Amino acid sequence: MNLDSKIPEGPLQEKWTKHRFDMKLVNPANKRKYRIIVVGSGLAGGAAAATLGELGYNVDCFCFQDSARRAHSIAAQGGINAAKNYPNDGDSIWRLFYDTVKGGDYRSREANVYRLAEVANQIIDQCVAQGVPFAREYGGLLDNRSFGGAQVSRTFYARGQTGQQLLIGAYQSLARQVNQGSVTMHPRTEMLDVVKVDGHARGIITRDVVTGEIQRHAADAVLLCTGGYGNVFYLSTNAMGCNVTAALKAYRQGAGFANPCFTQIHPTCIPVSSEHQSKLTLMSESLRNDGRVWVPKKKGDQRPASQIPEDERDYYLERRYPSFGNLAPRDVSSRAAKERCDAGYGVGNTGLAVYLDFADAIQRVGKDVVEARYGNLFQMYHKITAEDPYQVPMRIYPAVHYTMGGLWVDYELQTTVPGLFALGECNFSDHGANRLGASALMQGLADGYFIAPYTVGNYLAQHASLSAAGKACVDDAAFAETEAAVRDRIGRLMGVGGKQSVESFHKRLGKIMWDHCGMARNDAGLRSAIEEIPKLREEFWQDVRVPGSIEGCNPEIDKAGRVADFLEFGELMCRDALHRTESCGGHFREESQTDEGEALRDDDQFSFASVWEYQGEGVEPALHQEDLAFDNVKLATRSYK
Repeated sequence: MNLDSKIPEGPLQEKWTKHRFDMKLVNPANKRKYRIIVVGSGLAGGAAAATLGELGYNVDCFCFQDSARRAHSIAAQGGINAAKNYPNDGDSIWRLFYDTVKGGDYRSREANVYRLAEVANQIIDQCVAQGVPFAREYGGLLDNRSFGGAQVSRTFYARGQTGQQLLIGAYQSLARQVNQGSVTMHPRTEMLDVVKVDGHARGIITRDVVTGEIQRHAADAVLLCTGGYGNVFYLSTNAMGCNVTAALKAYRQGAGFANPCFTQIHPTCIPVSSEHQSKLTLMSESLRNDGRVWVPKKKGDQRPASQIPEDERDYYLERRYPSFGNLAPRDVSSRAAKERCDAGYGVGNTGLAVYLDFADAIQRVGKDVVEARYGNLFQMYHKITAEDPYQVPMRIYPAVHYTMGGLWVDYELQTTVPGLFALGECNFSDHGANRLGASALMQGLADGYFIAPYTVGNYLAQHASLSAAGKACVDDAAFAETEAAVRDRIGRLMGVGGKQSVESFHKRLGKIMWDHCGMARNDAGLRSAIEEIPKLREEFWQDVRVPGSIEGCNPEIDKAGRVADFLEFGELMCRDALHRTESCGGHFREESQTDEGEALRDDDQFSFASVWEYQGEGVEPALHQEDLAFDNVKLATRSYK
């Protein structure tokens, strides 16, 4: 496997500008000769499809939802980062770059992260031009608020609905291209495999989730924008449909999978209340901008929060990390909450919760101001818990959220399979071992609006024959072979005829993953998981029950395929976690911690991205390494004290 990152030569600040000039272009008339497939219609996919359509390419955009507007990007709440420095508090592109590298615990590429910080300001301008209703301060400038992992206010927001508003902005641009005929939308259509012709990605196999029809689609390049795989844990903040299928199929076709064990635990979620829950609800990290996190100083204190006096409260983030306080990064804050609860200081019926208290903020700025900033989030919390957060503190606990791992991509967002690109959360991204809040929206839109349109064109210009005699056709043998494999897999799932539901297997897998590959991991637990998951996978293929028919609408088929993929991918995650014996970012190995319980990196042994190569069914994957060089940021122990 060739891991050529294609990072341009020259100073960091000039790499992207120089690379854009050096890349080959496709002239406007020739763009009409090419067809591009975009899988996913969230911020990365919607932005890419709209921009490529505007440039003149023929684009097919696929999503399994009934509308592009139902992509999971809509669930993002708190905001999007950019270094506009409107508050004049010391921000800059360089500081955003530095905070992101540090926040990722020095496990990301400098060149990619700087480009992300550089492009971020253009994203804000683009979205304002689209009419995204960002909050504004008294003088009319766009407002900013603080977010975890930074000491400046750089987060642009639209109350607690930022993802929704940004997605609507991308969607209206996408709809414009659909109306003009450059983009064809394929809703209610799920990608089930990638088709390669002569080693290049040249199409996909899909299933219409309404009719059950299996279809072939050919193109000159394929862009995967399918989000993350947090639902491997069963309980997560992700939408129920989020899955790893597209990325895993690309992995099985030869695309390297990088850092699969790097998952993010979000510190601000509504705690689990019942074993019958199927997902968790996120409370935006922006709440920590005004809310104070605390637990009682006395173990097992079950008094109502209002009856616990101030001197009997432990504001543990402010105590442990005085420089950042409640704005400590997500991984640090999550582990701190887990430590307090494990030590017996948790609150609520289960003891697996801490308080997020807005009493001081309401007293300081007034209820009306707090409501203007977070009103919809408070309403959501009230509706779910029947508790009024204006009167009593919220109860929160960490939960699986974002995934930093994903398909390995080079500087041009191309995977190890030529012609196959991965954008947004689907790639192993620019976030290293931990993502700072308000950076996911930034990366998705940067990839879709400002990076892929250049790099995809560069690939097409270097493979001009794709648009002529060498153009892929759905009648090629490769399409027939891949389609046959897809049909065989669906037939196998339907033919098991077992007694156990798909959901039950997913829930059991999720418990294994959470217990052994979740917030804290150790050697014995990971080895146990690597033994348990194959047994569970074997049981699945012998005793799963998939009701209904192959023909027509059958959500159980869709779910079964996704869970089967999770059962394969969960083992890969555990292997990756077992190999990386250091703690970094959201990956905390119990054997590698400081005397104070903080993550202990091992830069001498693990300053690289782990890239796994598929070797075949039942065969242990091969591990490759992309060494990470830090020429502009000095490697240091990450401290938020």
